[in-house]
Order: sequence, then structure tokens, then C-alpha cells
Amino acid sequence: MNVALFLIGLGKIFFGILVGALGVWLGSRVLGRLLRLGEIDEELAKGNAGVAIISAAGLLSLGLLAQHAVSATFAAMDLMYRGQKLAPVMLGKFAFYGLAHVALSLAVGAAALAVGTFLFVRLTRGVDELAEIRKGNLAPALVLGAVMVVIALVAAPGLETALDGLLPLPELARDEVMAPS
Repeated sequence: MNVALFLIGLGKIFFGILVGALGVWLGSRVLGRLLRLGEIDEELAKGNAGVAIISAAGLLSLGLLAQHAVSATFAAMDLMYRGQKLAPVMLGKFAFYGLAHVALSLAVGAAALAVGTFLFVRLTRGVDELAEIRKGNLAPALVLGAVMVVIALVAAPGLETALDGLLPLPELARDEVMAPS
């Protein structure tokens, strides 16, 4: 049994739970404010199904974006620390870069979803989807929710690449190959 690998895996699970629960929740609050949906908890308590659908789509979309950030962070950290013994300094750097990556991905993701949503709303001139959603209309909420998921799916690879550029990855020569250890 590889104890270090097992512990790293448990750390990744814990990090994923933290990001999935806390990070995406915070990101969805930011997105709700950017879309001016009102106080989401109050709208949900009133039974506003339109806000519920758009909130659920926002959560799903942010989860898709965060998943790419988390996997990019893990892949980069695995590459940076390949073959090294587990050390507290390594764990500190991993936590710092992981949290910075995810926070940035959720902030950029919420902004991208808001911009894409506003662009879509401007393109559909006959309907003010956001106003209808505030009233509880399900039809525009379903359509706008699907638009948000599509935006997340299409933007995620670009976000992952941008985030990769922020990590201090080791420089490999053009023809250098690292054998797995």
C-alpha cells in the first residue's frame, strides 16, 4: 500500500467536498447578485420556481467550471511534486494554489455566466427573461438555465488553460520526457 498516495487522495476528496459545498455556494450567490435575481433564499421560500431553476443551472454551471479548475490544479501539483516525499511545505503550497485556483475560477466563471446570460437576453429582444424569471415564469428559466450550462461547457477549457498559466509548473525542454516513477 502507498500511504502517501492514499493520503493525497483523501486530501483531494476533502478539497473536492469543500469546493463543491462552500465554493460553488458562494459562487452561486455572486452569480445571483450579478443577475439581479433578488434575495434568492426569499424567492425560494416563496416558491419561485423560475429562480429555483436558474439557481440550479447556475450551481451546475459553476460546478462544471470548478471541476475543470480542480482537475487542472491537481494535475499541475502532481507534475510539480512527482517523485518527491510528502512534506508540510508541499501541502501548504498545494492548499494555497488550490484555493487560489478555485476562487479565481468561480469568480471568473460567475462573471462569464453573467456576461453570457446578459448577451443572450439582449439577443432575444421580445422577452425580458430575467424579469420573467423574477415573476416565477418557468419557460425562460429553463431556456436561460440551459444557456448557462452551455456557456460553462464551452468556456471551461479556456478557463482551465488560463489557470494552468498561473501555476509555477516546471519547464521541460521540447524533447524532454519524464518517465513515470
